[in-house]
Amino acid sequence: MSGYKAVITGASKGIGADLAMRLLDRGYKVIAIDRENATLSHKNLQLIEADLLDPAAVAQVADTLTADIGITHLIHNAGLIWPNLLEDAATEDIAGLAQLHLGSALQLMQAALPQMKAVGFGRVVFNSSRAALGVPTRTAYGATKAAMIGMARTWALELAPHGITVNVVAPGPIQTDNFWSIVKKGSDREAKLADSIPVGRLGTTSDVVNAFLFFCDPDTSFVTGQTLYVCGGASIGTLTI
Repeated sequence: MSGYKAVITGASKGIGADLAMRLLDRGYKVIAIDRENATLSHKNLQLIEADLLDPAAVAQVADTLTADIGITHLIHNAGLIWPNLLEDAATEDIAGLAQLHLGSALQLMQAALPQMKAVGFGRVVFNSSRAALGVPTRTAYGATKAAMIGMARTWALELAPHGITVNVVAPGPIQTDNFWSIVKKGSDREAKLADSIPVGRLGTTSDVVNAFLFFCDPDTSFVTGQTLYVCGGASIGTLTI
């Protein structure tokens, strides 16, 4: 796998950090982009600090990627929730998360795309959410995570002739800082939520990374435009009769 180079956003912790290390262990070179300093360290790891909420900062990163050589994978993992009930939701929330979840992905993909087309190979994977199907307090988050799926399907159609696949992982409740910012760690609410999931537990970062690795694999060449819910069955439905 030494010929592959992956760009991962939101790679300082949680799912992104786990994925970065798993790819590095497989011989990939990894460019990790995050607004926080990553604690990762590896000879084949390049760290870029940038706030993807800022289009100007993303443009600078895109320039760096354009000048790079050999980018084969783009994994857009960075995300924020910003929960609000409808009465308290603001258009600024939608604009901000649209930039983070969609706009930054577009800028970075446009930078990496010529390299992928030149070699006739690429793997693009988005981190969406089970919330794309609807969750209370997720007006901006659910809308932009659902839009990721539509954008990925469009890219999949455009890029399939170039050997580039585009897929989506949509996690359910996963034990990450993002999740614990909404549901207190060790709380009764956390326990009840775990019990309500068909498999009877919350997900782990490893559960999600396994799905990313499937879509990243060079041999996964006949799967594109797909969304894989990694949610313990939570996306199937909540009504039991």
